[in-house]
Amino acid sequence: MEIHPFARARDYPDSVFHDVIPNESELTGGVTIEPGKQYGFFTDTTVCIGCKSCEVACKEWNNLPADDIGLTGQSYDNTGALSANTWRHVNFIEKKQALADDTAERPARGVRDNDQNAFQSGWLMMSDVCKHCHHAPCMESCPTGALFKTEFDTVVVQQDICNGCGYCVSACPFGVVALNPLDGKAHKCTLCYDRLKGGLEPACAKACPTESIQFGELSDLWERAATRVEDLHARGVTSAYTYGTPDAPGATGDMKYLNSFFLLTDRPEAYNLPAAPTRPSNRVAPAFAAGLSTIAGLALAAAVLFAGAKTTRD
Repeated sequence: MEIHPFARARDYPDSVFHDVIPNESELTGGVTIEPGKQYGFFTDTTVCIGCKSCEVACKEWNNLPADDIGLTGQSYDNTGALSANTWRHVNFIEKKQALADDTAERPARGVRDNDQNAFQSGWLMMSDVCKHCHHAPCMESCPTGALFKTEFDTVVVQQDICNGCGYCVSACPFGVVALNPLDGKAHKCTLCYDRLKGGLEPACAKACPTESIQFGELSDLWERAATRVEDLHARGVTSAYTYGTPDAPGATGDMKYLNSFFLLTDRPEAYNLPAAPTRPSNRVAPAFAAGLSTIAGLALAAAVLFAGAKTTRD
């Protein structure tokens, strides 16, 4: 249920608060957080400005250290990728557009060298995060039950139960989960589980200045995303679509849908997202059947050879 933030804002006119505001998410995110409902992120990449406020807020709230301090040479992308210590990562993708006169000696030039409208950005930016899949492959592969679904329909790792086997790392089709070399445990975004229990909006969504990251109930977010896509299409951005909503790219291979989904304007691979993610568990039965067939074939071949050798001796 979406609530207008101004409905309660005048109840808290002070600039300094000595206690946590009850249900603060109503003020900051326009939503009341209640156990038993489905919550997630809607990330609209068309309004992301690459400020990295989400990264900073995530690291500060979760007390996560910096990764590989220094310059990567990849624009402002100093973090590089999601990791055990980086649960939010802003992708900087420079768009290239091939021209008719491009050749091997004269390769495709950047968008600034063609007839693109003046002041139009040549960059795609996306704040990437754990997708909190409805059918979570990481949770299915965990042998200890360290990964579980919360009362808010999000996926969290219990560090005291994780044994560091790494099965969740290989099972995740998005390459999100990572092992921390210091403690040997799996780590990823928790969708600020501790904040949700306190009635607080996740830190990244609260810090986003353009509302590129929107937090709320999934049903409300799906409606917002559909409306936004229609609006962009009306403005001429016909390439806009949602990734991870039901029956959309990203909701393939029995994933059903992603609790953290995106609005994109280019193919998924441009954003380092798989075009058609699948659940590894769907491949267990066919792989087992193939293994049994192989064993049966080898046994049959051995039996034939043994019978032929016996006949020759007789």
